[in-house]
Amino acid sequence: MSPLTRRALIAGGVASAGATILAPAVANALAYPFTLGVASGEPAPDGFVIWTRLAPSPLAADGLGGMAADPVTVEWQVATDNRFTQVVRSGSTVATRDWAHSLHVEVTGLQPGREYSYRFRAAGHISPVGRGVTAPAPGTSPALTMLFASCSHYEEGYFTAYRRMAEENPDLVLHLGDYIYEGAATTTRVRGFAPSAEITGLADYRVRHAQYKTDVDLQAAHAAAPWLVVWDDHEVENNYADLVRANTSPAGDFRARRAAAYKAYYEHMPLRPAQRPVAEDMQLYRRVRWGGLATFHMLDTRQHRADQACGDGTKVCADADDPARTLTGATQEAWLLDGMRQRLGTWDFLGQQVFFAQKLASADGARSMDSWDGYTANRDRLQRGWDSAGLRNTVVLTGDVHRSWAADLLLDYDARDRVIGTELVTTSITSGGDGNAADNGLSALNPHVRFYKNLRGYVRTRTTSTRVDVDFRFVDRVTTRDYPVRTLQSYVVEAGNPGLQAP
Repeated sequence: MSPLTRRALIAGGVASAGATILAPAVANALAYPFTLGVASGEPAPDGFVIWTRLAPSPLAADGLGGMAADPVTVEWQVATDNRFTQVVRSGSTVATRDWAHSLHVEVTGLQPGREYSYRFRAAGHISPVGRGVTAPAPGTSPALTMLFASCSHYEEGYFTAYRRMAEENPDLVLHLGDYIYEGAATTTRVRGFAPSAEITGLADYRVRHAQYKTDVDLQAAHAAAPWLVVWDDHEVENNYADLVRANTSPAGDFRARRAAAYKAYYEHMPLRPAQRPVAEDMQLYRRVRWGGLATFHMLDTRQHRADQACGDGTKVCADADDPARTLTGATQEAWLLDGMRQRLGTWDFLGQQVFFAQKLASADGARSMDSWDGYTANRDRLQRGWDSAGLRNTVVLTGDVHRSWAADLLLDYDARDRVIGTELVTTSITSGGDGNAADNGLSALNPHVRFYKNLRGYVRTRTTSTRVDVDFRFVDRVTTRDYPVRTLQSYVVEAGNPGLQAP
């Protein structure tokens, strides 16, 4: 695919103001509503989702973005060029107050394996231009450039890494959770939260999401490529498990809080209407195919999990090995193994949230109860399930831990049994601040864990039918703006040969 550069996107946005089909109508009283940018997601061979939200006053305390109660008709266009001289799909839809005037348009009828431009118009105003990409046709396997990221704490730094991701012109971006943080503002911060208190209600979740979406670097990353997203805990509350809270502060009805958080998450993400939440439940785990090359199994390890064993934390805990304990829930576990056994693509990518490989913190066996180490039977059933099916191209993609890691996945970690897969862990976008390049998290207790780095950034992969090339990409500082990105470690994962190899 020939990339649409950031310069071209900007040019397309400027040119769009004079386009014929979406030329501004007679102006009305609505101020510019596209302050949160645009996004695409959920690519399929014949289309993708395009998203925006109307919010002329995005940080209005009531969470409604400065919009009145009236529904608003919004037009949309998809074209083969960023000046919209070749419009191939167009239509209109209605944005309503019930969903904070957000839109999730499922565009169909497009050609597989190519890029498109899209935009919206409402009340005479035209949105920025975004770049969408359709998945390849089934059975075809063109190379895929994919980036994945996690953990963007607004207070702890600038979103320079998102800007660098946009400049990569990827085919696909995965976000693996902690897109927002729910906590209260602190005194030691680079920039401040809105609202300043910990968020618990729908209006406040909407304002926090909107504050993130006003960031120009995050807007650039969304406009540059389609995203696949899953949440972790901070989209609701730190370390929650299903409907069990980590603590009781602030007090309140957690079921109602989770419902508010899920609704705001959906309103601000380029998800399909099939993912629209109902009360405190939302169907987030799903499968997206990339031709015959790869299948993305996007997991939800928060909504369906059992409470963390032994009161959470990092500790020695025999209960963590209880076969009844589950991180995925039985239904999602069966869904995942069934999908993997279908061999829908050369590669199986598991987009998920918390550290998957065993990682001992001390010689006595202490480990994190919030990770898969706290749900070992669930992990063992998955690993043995894909191994018994003869799958040799499983790559687990992970966020959460604010550090970069890379690990070989073993059939039996205690016995140091054979390698059956690979785990790639992205560091955070900003969480943890600038980090410390001198840190060393590697240990002889975990010889299968091969790489560690405490800097901010993301992971870039280029996948073909024979290999995945992996680059761990970093910016040196996030407490000041506009640092360049650099690769500090690269690996290769060869098809049929699980584990990390030198490039």
